[in-house]
Amino acid sequence: MNRTDRLSAILIQLQSKRVVRAQEIADRFEISLRTVYRDIRSLEEAGIPICAEAGLGYYLMDHYHLPPVMFTNEEAAALLFGEKLIEKMSDEKIKKDFCSALFKIKAILKPGEKDHLEKLHDRIAVFNMNTMSERFNQLYLNEIQQALVNKQVLEIEYESKYAEEAMCRKVEPIGLCNYSSRWHLFAWCQLRQDYRDFRLDRILSLRPTDEYFKGKQHPSIKEYMQMTNPISNVANITVLIPKKRMKLIEDSKYWYGFLSEEEVGGNIRMQFSNDELHGFASWLLNSGSHAQVEKPTELRQIIQGYVKDMVENYRELL
Repeated sequence: MNRTDRLSAILIQLQSKRVVRAQEIADRFEISLRTVYRDIRSLEEAGIPICAEAGLGYYLMDHYHLPPVMFTNEEAAALLFGEKLIEKMSDEKIKKDFCSALFKIKAILKPGEKDHLEKLHDRIAVFNMNTMSERFNQLYLNEIQQALVNKQVLEIEYESKYAEEAMCRKVEPIGLCNYSSRWHLFAWCQLRQDYRDFRLDRILSLRPTDEYFKGKQHPSIKEYMQMTNPISNVANITVLIPKKRMKLIEDSKYWYGFLSEEEVGGNIRMQFSNDELHGFASWLLNSGSHAQVEKPTELRQIIQGYVKDMVENYRELL
């Protein structure tokens, strides 16, 4: 990106939020802070009313507004990708709001950009089997976002995986996270007096309360994930897998506590940290990797039991 384009992009970034830190600009364009300061000075010399607040960052004066922003074909296509993802990975309220915002954005696109999107629209798809569930249509994403900003306690009726009946809880939300194709709310549970991970499609009802926790400090999402990560750095599982079958588990191994691997003749010895041996055994059998378990003995016995049950199940068909 040449300097002229960068200056224009920095100006747009300054209008994107109330205050922009110099480090944010440096990280985005992979430039030094010294270059950021020089670019800001150039914008000021061009008559752009940029203000600075010590320790916070830069911001534009309230009265200043940029003319309508034009999009490139690539930027317009990126909007289409966002539309496809939002459609399959959010609830009805978020989809409706995003659709409304997208219409406003499309309204200022040039004819060529609109044609570009029309040609791409039916050739890009996102599939998510979770959306077949009716509960996926009401995930309370808007209400949770407001509570996160306001530090507001939420009252939820939650149906956990193992409980026979749903339970009412008051929670202090600390973050929203999407993993394994589902939305999760990380929160401090006042009932359990501990942090909990609530799957949004298991929340039967949600109500913002009049209670706030603005003076209380909770961990960030990253800190929470590190704090609750069940995978340690100590290996308790070792398996041998033929080299030619490694590609069958290359992507999924990270979900099961993969730590390291080494070449041993025609095999790869892999080490994992995972306490859910039954789940790990099912993954090995379903992966088609032909893995040979070296340790622990308990995992070998679990797999042997599964194989024995499968043989018995099909014996009657022989």
